[in-house]
Amino acid sequence: MSSLISLQNIKRHYEVGDEIVRALDGVDLTINHNEYISIMGPSGSGKSTLMNMIGCLDTPSSGKYEFEGELVHDMDDNQLASIRNRKIGFVFQTFNLLPKATALHNVEVPLIYSNIPKNQRIDKASKSLTEVGLHDRMYHRPNELSGGQRQRVAIARALVNDPSIILADEPTGNLDSKSGAEIMNILDSLYSRGNTIILVTHEEYIANHAHRIINIFDGKIKDDKIVKKK
Repeated sequence: MSSLISLQNIKRHYEVGDEIVRALDGVDLTINHNEYISIMGPSGSGKSTLMNMIGCLDTPSSGKYEFEGELVHDMDDNQLASIRNRKIGFVFQTFNLLPKATALHNVEVPLIYSNIPKNQRIDKASKSLTEVGLHDRMYHRPNELSGGQRQRVAIARALVNDPSIILADEPTGNLDSKSGAEIMNILDSLYSRGNTIILVTHEEYIANHAHRIINIFDGKIKDDKIVKKK
């Protein structure tokens, strides 16, 4: 497998009053294409900061971050926004959908920022919603959808730009067990089709869907284990 992401001695320190919080304190991590990875850790461990770093939502205090050969740690805000839109599909616990927009328009949004013509946007968004089983809900707004259906819209939005990775932050956290299982089945299927999945969770049974589990503690990687292979 070829390398997709490389983090070398990544540190992220914050000043809080007179104290320095070492959210990440020397992280080395390589992620390859078509891996299925879970990142776990207790509250305050640094897993959210690591997720933000991988997702180009934050930049390191020091260290080297390469994404498909591009030096992320040297990028300005516009370049980071471009990486996020082109190469990373986000799935959040709280869905982050536009409340007054239809499912179709919610999925279209990343394509608008990519300057894709409207007819192509509609075609790609429709196909993405069909992939997650929502072909009959395209014109429904979020308040007309169940929690599981809203998360499917979020996954369709994450997929629509054909990203290099799908970064899912507690994707089942707001769902009942049945809906959560359906969402995990979709993520499992996407991995089987060749997508790279990075899953942030505190639930062991969710983490066990992945083929590699990374535990982080006090801003450092505590262990990094392959748990099963394709």
